[in-house]
Amino acid sequence: MDQRLQRIVNRLGLDAPYPDAVEAETAAWQQAPGIDDPSLRDLTALPFVTIDNHDSRDLDQAMFIAPAKSGVILSYALADASYYVRAGSALFREALRRGASFYLPHVSYPMLPRALSEDLVSLNPDVDRRALVLRMTLDRDGACTRTEVVRARIRSAAKLTYPGVQRYYDGDPTLADAPFTETLELLRTIGLQRIAAARARNAVQYRRGARLDVERYNEQVSLLCNVEGARMLADASGNPAVQAVFRVHPSPPPERLSEFAALTRLVATAHGLDPRRWVWDPDAPLADYLDGLPENDRVSRAIHHQAVMTNVRSTFDITPSQHYGVAADQYARFSAPMREIVGIYTHKEALELLADGPATDDEAIRDEVVRAGNRSKALQKRLDKDVQKLALDDLFNTDVETAHKNRPWRLGTVIGVTPTRSYVALDDPDLEVKLYEHKAADLVPGTAIKLRVKWHDNKRRRWTFDVRV
Repeated sequence: MDQRLQRIVNRLGLDAPYPDAVEAETAAWQQAPGIDDPSLRDLTALPFVTIDNHDSRDLDQAMFIAPAKSGVILSYALADASYYVRAGSALFREALRRGASFYLPHVSYPMLPRALSEDLVSLNPDVDRRALVLRMTLDRDGACTRTEVVRARIRSAAKLTYPGVQRYYDGDPTLADAPFTETLELLRTIGLQRIAAARARNAVQYRRGARLDVERYNEQVSLLCNVEGARMLADASGNPAVQAVFRVHPSPPPERLSEFAALTRLVATAHGLDPRRWVWDPDAPLADYLDGLPENDRVSRAIHHQAVMTNVRSTFDITPSQHYGVAADQYARFSAPMREIVGIYTHKEALELLADGPATDDEAIRDEVVRAGNRSKALQKRLDKDVQKLALDDLFNTDVETAHKNRPWRLGTVIGVTPTRSYVALDDPDLEVKLYEHKAADLVPGTAIKLRVKWHDNKRRRWTFDVRV
């Protein structure tokens, strides 16, 4: 590993060893994994399948989709981490301390020991695994009409990758006539239906780089699972056995939206664009406006980025409330049970609701889970910024090795402005640069710009640039 990355890891304690008690509990679960539990519904005959990145090893979700009289039944299996990571255990305490798994380029630091997160709990292919399965009945338009939650035993038929499934959708017959082929076909149908439904709810779809169609379809299934799980928990808010945690995302403040509308007028005027298409009317849905902008256009990219900047941060909270990002009345994190303490806790609360039994924890534990979830989200964001900074340092340290006049000019796009800085997305490599010398009064989003590095301000830890517009 790069020594600079290692220093970041060391400073934050990401690679701290698991306590002996955690290792002992892990070893005990490996000896008695509970997969043959007679209370589990046996779904091993169904060809569930996972779709992940090529290098993913902690497989949280698997799906099986079958046609039904009035639509389809979507069985969405989630790793049964809460069975192994029980409140009061050493595993739970350590997961609470870590909060989540953390990801850096080419390396991860899992919340749970790898013997669990990449083996016993992970929904790996061709082995029996415990799972919490949401069986969602969808009508012919893709709307969910019924959700059943069961603990089950499943066996994934294959670990597929996003590029591999996309090639199938594009005509490659490799995955045709497999036991899971019908699931892939129905996933595409459901994905398109759910995308259209999100569009009808005015859920804003930001353009954040190239994404495969299958990634968007898979995302919609995950979102549906989280919305349905949240609805189930919210409906039981009066049940003392349930102390749920939700993910809430308030709408952008009106003043930010007014500023965004004004910026679109500035952009349209500066670039000589038709205001009927490029100026946003705050009385019209933002989703419609953004969706109507052309693809692969510098100005469109900048406007989408500026629209993202109107958002406030989403947080974990104990009170169900709207999630603006997905246009849902309530939202919870069911789909990452091995990667987030909130996922483990949410599964536990859902199972207690289904059993209608007494609560096994108190408000103090729930509040600790909320704090750990919010802390870990902030830490991952900080890690992403640190990695971005290292990538910029690598790029510009190479440039400054040559005489100033011979340093390369790098093409990019002004994608955002604030009162104190401007943001430029480089064409190659795909990195974001901050300009502190050129602020909103100097540059307009959507402007093509060339940068040449001047020097590094060591005191402020920032690069300075020559600029050509």
